[in-house]
Amino acid sequence: MPTLRVYRLFISHAWIHNDNYYVLVNMLNNANNFTWWNYSVPEHDPLKIRTTGQLEAGLRQQIALSQVVIIISGMYVAYRQWIQKEIDIALEMNKPIIGIEPWGSLRVPVAVQSVAHEMVGWNTSSIVGAIRRLAP
Repeated sequence: MPTLRVYRLFISHAWIHNDNYYVLVNMLNNANNFTWWNYSVPEHDPLKIRTTGQLEAGLRQQIALSQVVIIISGMYVAYRQWIQKEIDIALEMNKPIIGIEPWGSLRVPVAVQSVAHEMVGWNTSSIVGAIRRLAP
């Protein structure tokens, strides 16, 4: 059994498509022998900001606190501006990136695939395994 520890994760997602985000959160919450802290910015717990500059600063702070950044790649094409910003921040901070392949899709956005340290499918053990391998 892997050593138990608390993993600090940032999950990139678009509020308009919260379903995938909450599915992933539930998968991680129900994973065996896995404890994590969520540094994402979900709709139910937004950053207290007024400008896009404040949003970027807030995202930087949340990503800085995380060990791994997870990109739900199925959302990338439609919401690339902010997801790309989160990818750029993660790269700048040398954070490992895990890309999750979209359900039922054979295509993954090149922008995600080219920067991901690992690509995984929608499978709890694959996602948790990648987090355990990549978290410093």
